[in-house]
This record gives sequence, C-alpha cells and structure tokens, in this order.
Amino acid sequence: MADGTQDTSHLYEGKTVRSAAPSRKKAAGRLKSSTEIPKDAIPEIHVPSWIESFFGGPIVSSMKFLPANKTVSTLQIASAGVLLLLSFLTYVITPVSGTAWFTIANIVGMTFLGGLIHILILVVGLIGGIYGIFQRDQRALLVSYVMLLLITLRFAGSKVEFGLNMVPENEIAQKVLLILYALFLVMYFELTSGIIRFSMLDTSIRTGEVYVMGEGKIISQYNRAIGITPAIAGLVALITLLINLIIPAIVGIFDDVAANRLSESVELTSVYGVALGTAMVFTVVAAAFAINLPLRIQKMREKQN
Repeated sequence: MADGTQDTSHLYEGKTVRSAAPSRKKAAGRLKSSTEIPKDAIPEIHVPSWIESFFGGPIVSSMKFLPANKTVSTLQIASAGVLLLLSFLTYVITPVSGTAWFTIANIVGMTFLGGLIHILILVVGLIGGIYGIFQRDQRALLVSYVMLLLITLRFAGSKVEFGLNMVPENEIAQKVLLILYALFLVMYFELTSGIIRFSMLDTSIRTGEVYVMGEGKIISQYNRAIGITPAIAGLVALITLLINLIIPAIVGIFDDVAANRLSESVELTSVYGVALGTAMVFTVVAAAFAINLPLRIQKMREKQN
C-alpha cells in the first residue's frame, strides 16, 4: 500500500454493492395493490354562479352562525312578511290552466290532480322559505326559490288569466298586481340573501375573524337601498306597462280624435306597446346618465353633510 493511502474496505463489510439500480420489474412484482380511490380522482361539484349570486357567496351544506343580532332578526321578519304576501299574489295571478301538471291531469282523466299539484308546489315553496329564513339554511331557500319560479311557468294559454275570479277587471289594477308580484319576488330574493350575508358578517365580527369600520353606516345604506330601489323599479315598470294609456293622454292634448284611435289601437296593448314603453324609459335613463345626474346628486348630498 502506497504512502498516504487508507484502507476503506471496512466501510463495505456486511453490505452488498450493486453495479446498477434495483430492477423496477422485480419491485413492481412486490408492490401491493390498493382499492382506495385517490382523492384527486373524485370530481368536485360546482354550483352555478347565478345561483350563488342569490346568497352573495358559495353555497355550503352547513354553516354555523351565532344567534341572530338585531339586523338579521329584522331581515328575517321582513322576509317572512314578504314571503307571505308573495305566496298570496302568486296564488292570485298564476292559474293552474296552461301548466304541465294541468295537461298531465287532463290526460289521465283526473282534473283535480292538476290543482292539487299546483297548491302543493306553492305550499312547499312557502314552508321551505319559512324554514330557510329562520334556520338560515341556504338549501331550503334554494328549494323555495325553485318552487316559486316553477309555479309561474305556463306552457299554453290563449289569454290573460288569473287564479282567482276576485281580481278586478280594471286594466290598471291588474297591471299593478303583476308589478307588485314581480317586486315582492325580487325583494324576497334580496332579503333572504341579505340574511345569509349579514349573518356571515356578524359571525366573523363577533368571533374576531375580521374588523369592520362603520358597520352601522353600511346597514343604514343597505336599508335605504332596500326602500328606494323597489320604488323606482315599480315606477319604471308601471310606466312601461301603461304606455297604451300614457301616449293617448299626451296626444289628447292636441287632438282628441287621434287620442281615441290610439287608445283603441291593438298595437299599443301588445308587445309593440311594451317595447315602445321600454324604449321611452331607457331613453329617460340614458338622458339622466348623459347629464351625469348620479354624480350631481352625490355632490349635493356631500355638501349637505
């Protein structure tokens, strides 16, 4: 052995030295098979975004909230009241005739079955909504939404028809009922989604997860919007649907004969009249934005404050 060299044979005593990597084929034969499904192989269920938008966030199977505070309790009471009125208006303006279950009942020769299914759908929507409101259950609210929308679907009908004979024959009164139904339906969606959103916010604040400045100001602005927005939407819808009365009244200032002809015109009472009313409403709205009316109102409020 040359000077300066060391014997390293003791490092390999009792060990097997290979000149190549272990055989993968032999290793594969010794591996045990598993019947477990990999977690990444299970597909995820995605709820459509338009459904989640009702609640202001993703829908979960269960969510724990702290006891409702004053804001949430107020929204719950308001939602329950709106749901009761909405259910009554839904029963008034939606007849069973023209629906799919009405047709099926006539085919099987059991006409009463159509009305029974009609009432059952409405009752499920009402009970599901009440349960979802006070238990703050998103799944029950979703069932209520679907039932209240499903009952209004009519697939056949040759004329305007209501569920009760007690509805007045006055055209203005009938259209006001339709507008009220639409407003209460949208208000029901908004108030119930507000219950979930404010419950999540209140739970996060009280558990110390987040800190929100000006919570009272946020709530007051939300309450103000809840009152103002439906009023404006109802006025716009009323103008649109009553365009067949508004235009003859304007023309009557200059020519009574032409006003009478317009009031008896079929076009103004059909979809053409609704389209004309919609165009006029959007023209007014576009003019308001053209003069930057929202910014002017905001500056006026800032000066007052």
